[in-house]
Amino acid sequence: MTLFVTVSLSYMVTLVGNTTVILLFHLDPHLHTPMYFFLTNLSILDLCFTTSCIPQMLVHLRGPDKTISYLGCAVQLYIFLGLGAAECVLLLVMAFDRYVAVCRPLHYTVIMQPHMCHKLAFLVWASGIFGTLVQSPTTMKLPFCHHHRVDDFVCEVPALIRLACGDTHSNELQISVIGSVFLMVPLLLILISYGHITRTVLAIQSHEGRRKAFQTCSSHLVVVFLFYCTVTAVYIQPRSHFSQKGGKFLTLFYTVVTPTLNPLIYTLRNKDMKGALKRLFGKDRTSNVQ
Repeated sequence: MTLFVTVSLSYMVTLVGNTTVILLFHLDPHLHTPMYFFLTNLSILDLCFTTSCIPQMLVHLRGPDKTISYLGCAVQLYIFLGLGAAECVLLLVMAFDRYVAVCRPLHYTVIMQPHMCHKLAFLVWASGIFGTLVQSPTTMKLPFCHHHRVDDFVCEVPALIRLACGDTHSNELQISVIGSVFLMVPLLLILISYGHITRTVLAIQSHEGRRKAFQTCSSHLVVVFLFYCTVTAVYIQPRSHFSQKGGKFLTLFYTVVTPTLNPLIYTLRNKDMKGALKRLFGKDRTSNVQ
């Protein structure tokens, strides 16, 4: 019951927070910039990511029936894995946007033109489709044990690999390779980009300029840390002792907690988002008076 209430409240905050970010981007012309375009994509991903698993999770936490059909498990796995892979690439794209903004400010509008942003967004969603089509079919073809008890909150690859009774060496190798492509490589590129950003920011003479630059990038770094640390611990070594014992609680963290915190991190620490909220409610009050 405690988990049910906690997950329910977190899901409500996720829905309200990410929907607010999406609406603000579409309603406020001041937010029509590449940074908020990618942030909107992140909110859409988080909404779909949580909705693919949390409603079913709440059913299992609340009632005595804790079963899911084979088809339902397969659909959840395809969507869950695809959106997770897309988010990994999206966080890298957002880091690239911050790199161009800080390290090449004079060329920012030329590089991050609308058509370039849409191409990068297409790359994000296409990467998710590619990632799930590579990993999901081979996982669902595994010879599962007779008891069919998934020791996790959702149908995801590490939990299903641990459920299999046959040889899973090729599946473990495949998920390690996919994990490296979608987790380790983007994370390495993000760290490299922020190394260049840090060097550029430290060279700024103005204290206010340095503070503003760090504040702009810190929100993204927090989101990267929360997402990558938990997902990497579960997916890089799916049969490790740590993944087996603590994996389902880390899964609960990146499926429930991280999508809840993302809109809060970006809105509470961002003057543009807070300004958009004030303008939105200010217009509402003005229209009501008129």
